[in-house]
Amino acid sequence: MTTSEQQRLRIAYSPCPNDTFVFDALAHGRVPGAPAVDVTFADIDVTNGMAERGELDVLKVSYAVLPYVLDEYALLPCGGALGRGCGPLVLTREAGTELTGRTVAVPGERSTAYLLFRLWAADVVPGGVGEIVVMPFHEIMPAVRDGKVDAGLVIHEARFTYRNYGLHRLADMGEHWERTTGLPIPLGAIIAKRSLGGETLRRLAASIRTSVRAAWDDPEASRPYVMEHAQEMDPAVADQHIGLYVNEFTADLGENGYAAVRGLLTRAAAEGLVPPLGPDALRFP
Repeated sequence: MTTSEQQRLRIAYSPCPNDTFVFDALAHGRVPGAPAVDVTFADIDVTNGMAERGELDVLKVSYAVLPYVLDEYALLPCGGALGRGCGPLVLTREAGTELTGRTVAVPGERSTAYLLFRLWAADVVPGGVGEIVVMPFHEIMPAVRDGKVDAGLVIHEARFTYRNYGLHRLADMGEHWERTTGLPIPLGAIIAKRSLGGETLRRLAASIRTSVRAAWDDPEASRPYVMEHAQEMDPAVADQHIGLYVNEFTADLGENGYAAVRGLLTRAAAEGLVPPLGPDALRFP
């Protein structure tokens, strides 16, 4: 009996174009020998919570949540989002706004965007920012536009749409990270329960790699799945989104990918933002 006949893996990832592009072939049974999967769509703040509660077998989460869940979950070496020129942005209503003591809306304090923001602020905001307000991602740009908060931290497609709200880019967290470390920006990780066992985890990782390559080989095959879940996103924006977040690190973290993840979490731990990682915490079975 094959693994796929023995068990169906419960997996959750976002409806964002990069995730649906990556997982299209796997989700639709087009990867030979892959474990069968039952998909749940959830935004990353929801999947972060699922991981902390030990729900589901496979999850797309923020790298920021790894220190809290690596006892139960293993980091997979593929399927996630790292890159260059794709970091979170800090947006303001007026150009050149000083952030010292100001109120900033963020999409979650257990997000990679938040860690990058706090590391940036520690370097460039004298005296530190003021109140941090957590709100759903889709409410952040309207809140900045309407003056409810002084600034907002945004991710993903907001890089392409913030001007529609009349907002200004104060800083790019990714530019700061790349300039100070030389490493790619770690954003989203794929994790799977260690209890699945080494054989299943390795088969799952191989299947995700195959799914990524299938999407690259035939992008049009994934388009219906991508656009079905893209929440009324313009197809051109969806393509930009995929081009930015699906890259060599999605197929394999590699040496630089792992260095970026460990670098982020080590720096964040030094700032007291996350617990420290053990020496073998990121090792894949």
